[in-house]
Amino acid sequence: MRTGAAAGHTGYFHEAIRYDSDEHLLAVVVPFLIGGVAAGEPTIVALGERNAGLVREALPAGCPVTFMSGGEVYARPAGAIRAYRRLLAELAEDNGQIRIVGELPPEALGATWDWWARYESAINHAYDEFPLWSMCAYNERTTAPAVLADVARTHPRTARPDGRHEPNPQYTEPTEFLLERRPPVADPIQAGPPVAELVGPTPAEAREAVRARRLGDLDDLALAVSEVVTNAHMYGRAPVRMRIWAGAGRVVVTVADGGPGPAYPFAGLLPAGGDDASAGFGLWIAHQTCDHVSLYRSAEGFTVRLAQRAP
Repeated sequence: MRTGAAAGHTGYFHEAIRYDSDEHLLAVVVPFLIGGVAAGEPTIVALGERNAGLVREALPAGCPVTFMSGGEVYARPAGAIRAYRRLLAELAEDNGQIRIVGELPPEALGATWDWWARYESAINHAYDEFPLWSMCAYNERTTAPAVLADVARTHPRTARPDGRHEPNPQYTEPTEFLLERRPPVADPIQAGPPVAELVGPTPAEAREAVRARRLGDLDDLALAVSEVVTNAHMYGRAPVRMRIWAGAGRVVVTVADGGPGPAYPFAGLLPAGGDDASAGFGLWIAHQTCDHVSLYRSAEGFTVRLAQRAP
């Protein structure tokens, strides 16, 4: 049986907390957690160290709330989805509702926000089979306006400190949000010319071009690039172009083709099924291994950008 604001709701009840002070954050989070404990529901905190400390101090002594390390959970979007789905499947067997409050690490809100925005949108679908009520915390004092705009578009509701749970009029369904043409976020390493450029490379040639950078063990990146190049040849349109930039301990690769990109909105974040399975598998591998994956659609075609730190 669902309790609190999610009472009577089926599936995932997804909210944002846009807080402007510690007091604002605690006014939302503490009643949420205490309410979960009182209802006998699994109640979990996956906040950063500072905010987790604030919550610990504000909760009654001995309050049986589970604290997880947010940094470990949120290493990569696809990994976070996989880990949470496993946890939710275990907890849902014996419980009518699960409560989680979490936050992304600060670095996720910068240059790699595009794939975390896709995560926040995709989980509306990925977790909808579970009786989950979660709140995602964003600090309005330090979060960029563009990120906050995406927060409103990827969270159906916002939780307020006065107990209100307001629908977000800007909310956009994942099947629309994830297929939008979003402008590329500039990567500083791409300011200079690429160190290699290939037109129509085979998967083997793509792997060798990455390994030829001689910057350490780049096997994971080479595999991911190979899979993306295979997808571009099989499902995209010629010409297929691959470019590589290297420097400052990082390697960035783009693979572009003239096609529209995968029709499956959750490509990379969830394994695709049915007719999309083969096309989505390569992107799913890339999302498991690379430090950052960006997907860009434009009038000219579809581009995948993969970034990896060089060991």
